[in-house]
Amino acid sequence: MMSISLKGIAMQKAVWGLMFSLVVLPGWAQSPSAQSAKSHPKAQAKAAVKTTAKAPVKPAAAVLPAALAAMPLAEAHMGEDELAIAERVHKGHLSCELGASVRVEADASRPGYFDLHGKGFHYRMRPVATSTGAIRLEDKKAGAVWLQLANKSMLMDQNKGRRIADECANSEQMAFAQNMKNNPPPKLFDTTGMGRPD
Repeated sequence: MMSISLKGIAMQKAVWGLMFSLVVLPGWAQSPSAQSAKSHPKAQAKAAVKTTAKAPVKPAAAVLPAALAAMPLAEAHMGEDELAIAERVHKGHLSCELGASVRVEADASRPGYFDLHGKGFHYRMRPVATSTGAIRLEDKKAGAVWLQLANKSMLMDQNKGRRIADECANSEQMAFAQNMKNNPPPKLFDTTGMGRPD
């Protein structure tokens, strides 16, 4: 936790240092000729000619947003619930349908964050609590969602409304899926005597 807070402090210092240098320092960084121009009238006239020939300086207000946009955003801290979800995520190589595969790697330096790799994609994900109990990871910036169920996992692109990878499973999920086939759960509705086959 200390390293996370130190990164945040370092980021704040960098931003304030940038703001200070853009707003305050230009007034202090006058050349010797500009300083001497204040005391001599002829030098003042020469300095006025030189300053009009120079290219216009961009105001600090225009430069600052671009500099801040180039800085990486700090990742949000994890709560206890999210960290508990992260511990249940299956990691490693998962084979999927149609010959696809997904590799789920936990970030050791940022507990709770995961990198999902596959052919043509890479997502930075974090856990999100669900009401169903399914394990859900999201990359909100990319619109990607990783759902982990007991018998399979799937990767979805919410922006395009499609599945990127489906029927992904590790050995534990494969065993659960096989058990479901061998011992199917009871039907929700009893259709016996209603003209329907069992």
